[in-house]
Parts: sequence; C-alpha cells; structure tokens
Amino acid sequence: MLDIRKSEMDSQFEFITFSAGGQSFCLEITQIREIRRWTPVTALPHTGDDVLGVMNLRGAVIPIFDLSARFGLGRTAENERNVVIVAASHESTFGLLVESVSEILAVANEDIQETPDIQSDATKQSIQGVIAVDGAMVRVINLDAVLRSVGAVA
Repeated sequence: MLDIRKSEMDSQFEFITFSAGGQSFCLEITQIREIRRWTPVTALPHTGDDVLGVMNLRGAVIPIFDLSARFGLGRTAENERNVVIVAASHESTFGLLVESVSEILAVANEDIQETPDIQSDATKQSIQGVIAVDGAMVRVINLDAVLRSVGAVA
C-alpha cells in the first residue's frame, strides 16, 4: 500500500487533478489550501528555472514554483488559464504553477498503483503512484519529495 498520509483504515482518497507540462498529475485534496488564478509574481535573483518568485498571499510571502519546469517538462507558457495551486506540507506553504485544474477524483486505495521501477530515483521519489482514469494515467505527486528536491522550503 502507498504511504499517502492516511491511516491504513482509510480506503478512499480525494485528489485534485491538473495538467503540468501537458501531463496529468494530482495531489491529495487535504494538501491543497486554495487554487488561484495566475498573476505575475516577484522574481528573485539567483534562483533555479523552476522558481518563479514570490507571491503575497494575504500578508504571507510564499514561494511559487513552476511544476512543469521542476519535473523537467519545460517551463509553463503564460496563459490566462494557468493557475497556482497553494499547497501546504508540514509547516510550509507554497504555490505550484500548473496549466489548468481538471477535476476532483475519489479513488479507492487499491486503485492507486505503485510507480513502476524505471530506474530513476527522482521519479520514484516525486511520483507516489499512478491512477488509471478513462484510459489515461494520472500521477500522484509526493509533495514532500518535490519540496525536498527544490530545497526551497524548510
């Protein structure tokens, strides 16, 4: 079974699905604080390609990452449909720029398949599992691993 911050007793998970780099991903709904329309952010010097800058969120300054760039899928082209998913992990709040948000999925634990062994540690750490939806595969993001890999939020 996957370790998705739920007890073994829980058999149903809810995920928000979205597109980044033209691919389908999802996050467990309990990790998401809000979804905002894209607005320009304040860039910071000497950051990686996946760090877009910072945004003032009701008095709190949070970092914004381009999830597509973080996963090596290229930078997200500016588009009025782009959104920022504000997520929280442990004590950190941050934003993830994605192309669009699709839907909420209710998935039984046994329908979440483990990430195949493709000999990439980064992939195995960042993608917690996959869910088959209407003939396509949606990747379940391990938010903690994504944040650890950017080293931006401690």
